[in-house]
Parts: sequence; C-alpha cells; structure tokens
Amino acid sequence: MQGLVTRLLVSVVVLTSSFAFAEEYFVSVARGKGKDATKEKPAKDLGNIVAKLKDGDTINIAEGVYLGRDESGSDQVPVAVKILGGWADDFSKRDPWGAHKTVFAGTNAIGGSTQYRLNVTPTNCAEILIDGIVFDNGPRNHYQGEKELVINRMASATKNRNPTPESGAIKLELPKKCAGTISNNVVMNTAPTGGAISAWGHQAGTLTIKNNLVINNTGEGIFAYSKWKSDKDQPQFIIENNTVLFSWKHDPIASYGGNALKIDAEIRLTASNNVFAFSDYGGVDNIKLAKKITLKDNLFTGNRLYDYREFNTSVKVSEFEDEADQLEASTGNMTAEIKVPVGEAFATLYAGRKEISRAAVDAKAKASNNGANALRSMLGLPLQANAVGGDAEVWLPRIAIDDAIKAGTSKYEAKYGCQKP
Repeated sequence: MQGLVTRLLVSVVVLTSSFAFAEEYFVSVARGKGKDATKEKPAKDLGNIVAKLKDGDTINIAEGVYLGRDESGSDQVPVAVKILGGWADDFSKRDPWGAHKTVFAGTNAIGGSTQYRLNVTPTNCAEILIDGIVFDNGPRNHYQGEKELVINRMASATKNRNPTPESGAIKLELPKKCAGTISNNVVMNTAPTGGAISAWGHQAGTLTIKNNLVINNTGEGIFAYSKWKSDKDQPQFIIENNTVLFSWKHDPIASYGGNALKIDAEIRLTASNNVFAFSDYGGVDNIKLAKKITLKDNLFTGNRLYDYREFNTSVKVSEFEDEADQLEASTGNMTAEIKVPVGEAFATLYAGRKEISRAAVDAKAKASNNGANALRSMLGLPLQANAVGGDAEVWLPRIAIDDAIKAGTSKYEAKYGCQKP
C-alpha cells in the first residue's frame, strides 16, 4: 500500500512539474519565420510548431489567413493546449471578430487536406481551449462555377480540384476526466457529413461550447459525441450562447445532416440561451434518445421539420413540455420571427433555393416559423404572393466572412445566441 501511495505521489509531482514548464508561443503569418515562436520572432503557422508543443502550452495567433503547414489546410494537435486567435500583429490587443481576425482556411488544389481544419486530440489533461478563430472552409471547397453557388463533392483532375471536404472545422476529443472549451469562434462554409464542430467528451469530463457563431454548414452545426459508453460518469456538455444558422442537409436529396445540434446517447447536456435556426431538418436532434438533457431559454425558428426530435417523434418548441419524453428539463424555450442581418445576395440565394420552396414538405413537419414568406421576412427580403421560385441551382453557396459575422455580433431578442467577443 505504501508503495502504491509513493508511486501516485511521484506521478503527481511529475505531472505538475511538466505543466510548470509550459511555454507561451506566438504565431504571425505576416512576419513569422523559423520555429522560435516568440513575440519578437513569431512562427509563420501553427502547423510549423506542432512538433514542439507540450501539454499546458499556450499559442497566441495574430491576424491573417492561415493555410496550415505547407498549405495543407489542416492542423493536427496531439497535446492539451490553449489556442488563442484574434491578436493584433504585435500581440498588444485582441479583436477576433473585428479588426484582427485570425482566419483558418486552406486550398482545394489536388494534394490539399480533406481532414478537419483543426483536430485537437490530447492524451493527457491540461487546460484545453480553442478561442477566437474564424474557420472559413470556402477556399477549401470545390464549387461549380465562378459564382460559387453550389458545392461539388466530386474531384476534377482536369481542373486540379479536390472534392469538397466531408469534414468540418473543429474536432476536439477529450481524454478521460478532462475538461475543454470551444469559445468565441466563427465556423462557416464547411460541408461535413458530421459536425461543423465535433466535440467528443469522455468519462467524467466536461466540454463547454459557448459564444460561437456556426453559420452556413452542411451536416450538424454542433455534434456532441461521447467516447464513454456507460450510464455512469457520462461526459457533461454545456452548450450556451451559440448562434447556429443555416444548417444544410448533406445534399439536396440526403436524409441526414441539417441539424443545428445533434446529441449522442451517453452524455449529459445542458443547452441554454442558444439560437437554433434555419435548419433543413431540425433544431436539436436527440435521435439516439439521450436521457439527461436540459433545454433552457433557447430560441428556435425557421427549422423545416422539427425544433426537437426524439428518435422519430418530431416536436415543435411549444410542445416540448407536453410531448418530449427524454428531456430532464425544458423551460423558457421560445420562437420569434427574428431579423438576420446577412447580406442581401446570400439571403436571396438561401430563400430561393429548391429545397426551401418544394411543395411536398414532410407531412409530419413540426417546427416554428418555417414558411417561405416567414423566412423571407426574417432575412429582410420583400414578401411574395406565390411560392419562392424553384429554379435556382444553389447548395451551400459561399458566404463572405463579413456577411457571416453580421449575423452573430449581437444577441437576438436581446438574450439569445452569441455576441461579438
């Protein structure tokens, strides 16, 4: 017994000592060179210093567009670190959604990556934070034509083009009994099968996802996964003050994707003060029947089939307390015809796409404010007497960064969603 205690104490001392020597690094695409990664001599890209990172380190990233090491369009980080974007180039101040945007993008040329733009997979516990990054997959996508109105999921060797990546922006997998935070990010123009943000909790861990803008993505806006398949010590998810808009199905005829938030079975989750709006399928998809779920003070609007789903039961927001069987608690959730200040060009494309105007809408649709003219009103477009035209060839048209951020700079109804950090 004494030997066991001694070994445990040694382990704690070693672990504590390793974090005591944590480093702070700096990255600037404008003036970076080499691998010193100091404030005076920053590195050029996060990918260039991954090999030297240790658990507990902090990486500060200045404004600019980052394409990954060797323009790979993907950063794989295997340690527990804090990644902070949105710094001025001299690292004197931060403004992640304003004057000093740190943009993680990539290219679509043959040889580029189709993996998640940032994939953080630590094996040890230290503070884990992804904060203040704009993830724009627009440059990584393969669009049909110069107007960038519809994505192409097929490669084109003659045009030196990859297929549009089937992966999202952020993937964070926690170790057991560990906590992590994804905050103050913008995730846009990604075309995954799964989550634009994919967050994996583990045994007795906590994953916080707060104040993010997730806009114009296929698949699931936020996907809360569990790596711990047990009814005990389930990972806890705290999903708060996020704005999730325009979650598209995988493709126009797909039967999957198109949810603002999707929930794995073996988790505990509290979602509060979020906006879940304009999803091809629904606001919150609990198809796997997780039982420890609380939905509190969220705004649902413009979802096509349901605001909340349990397996094959579709529920609109006004029916949560009556018809949802799996929710531990549901209070203060509501709907409203909000005004979304995206640019007129994107609003017109979205409101005029074939999917939104089809006459044959699912007979079991249960969602709020999902009519064609209600949608046009919320996007600031004039109302039409007839159905929106169905001749537009549009699927995940590219939205510009400034237009996207307009939709997330202030809370809706003065309470719901994200705001400029």
